[in-house]
Amino acid sequence: MTEHHHAQTDLIHAPRQAPQYIETIQPPLFRASTIIFNSTAHLFDRHWSDAYDYSYGTHGTPTTFTLGDNIARLEGGKNCLLAPSGLSAINLVNSTFLTSGDEVWIADNSYGPNLEHLKNLQERYGILLKIYNPVDADSFQPSEKAKLIWLEAAGSVTLEFPNLKNLVKKAKQAHVLTALDNTWGAGLAFNAFDFSDEHLAVDMTVHALTKYPSGGGDILMGSVVTRDTHLHHQLYRMHALQGICVSGDDTAQVQRSLAHMSLRYEQQSQSAITLLNWLKQQSQFNQVLHPSDPDCAGHQFWQEICTTGKSAGLVSVIFKAEYDLAAVRQFCDHLKLFKLGFSWGGPVSLVMLYDLKQMRALENTHLQQGLLVRFCIGLEHPDDLIQDIQNALKTVKMTLKTGEQ
Repeated sequence: MTEHHHAQTDLIHAPRQAPQYIETIQPPLFRASTIIFNSTAHLFDRHWSDAYDYSYGTHGTPTTFTLGDNIARLEGGKNCLLAPSGLSAINLVNSTFLTSGDEVWIADNSYGPNLEHLKNLQERYGILLKIYNPVDADSFQPSEKAKLIWLEAAGSVTLEFPNLKNLVKKAKQAHVLTALDNTWGAGLAFNAFDFSDEHLAVDMTVHALTKYPSGGGDILMGSVVTRDTHLHHQLYRMHALQGICVSGDDTAQVQRSLAHMSLRYEQQSQSAITLLNWLKQQSQFNQVLHPSDPDCAGHQFWQEICTTGKSAGLVSVIFKAEYDLAAVRQFCDHLKLFKLGFSWGGPVSLVMLYDLKQMRALENTHLQQGLLVRFCIGLEHPDDLIQDIQNALKTVKMTLKTGEQ
């Protein structure tokens, strides 16, 4: 006998539904905080460490688990946790594995907010922060208290490619966990979980999915990928305790963009090479930085590990020292196609100005003196981007530090 309800109740508990399972190009989108259990047995016969723990929206849905599985596969790992930003994913690693008295190592060219976060942990909780030279593995001297080393390939802003093999070897010998910020390589330039003839691997990768996986400059998301189940469970536990989660809508958007991610990465990589070759011919620049260039620090390590020849879409230039801040700001302001903004990996090319004197703790003899400008290549035609830079260089009347014109 069919039970009759008021219309209001039927709108919530629909008596008739379309068939739930059809095959589509994109997987179904699940939006959920509450997840319904079929029975008390289903409720209690489960554990948070289950591969797919459908218990509450923060733990995951088919939408978030599908993207996580694909990111893990992309990077050569096994397990993936999603976070609302790349920095949130970084903080998840730090809060999971570091405690008072632990020593953590970070590269001098690391992502700035990670360094700031570790400084905060040092001030508040007694974490011991050490900085190493990424292209000199001997500068990494872990003590018995060392717990974690952060790697970045290539490094932020100045794009040195690290001596990844020796750094990972030294870390493993000292039983130090290795975490790689893999945003630049994006799982496409090299396999962080098998990057040498000796099958060397990092313990975990962090990836700002905001960049290449999203590809639109409109989604914030991060990930942590592992192969080791024990490490994954440690991260997963902290992930749950901190209530870290992402929206189904954002997840579906990133999932949709994965299909053409490699095509975008390849195009931006090739465009960056085109700009690199042109930028090196311009007299205003003291130095052009890109890991594929033989003159760039760490080039030999990039060549050894990134056997695909891919190198992301970032190129940095250091203006000659006689160009002051006002002159370089004027150059950036005259660019039309390059928009002034943080991040990268989207369709629009971006430019950002940096003063390395305020960013580096160690002496970097491989870098020339002068202000740095980073170009993040979008999907525009490289000839148009070159013309944009050329126009800015021509129209801006550079002011020399001596006051001469």
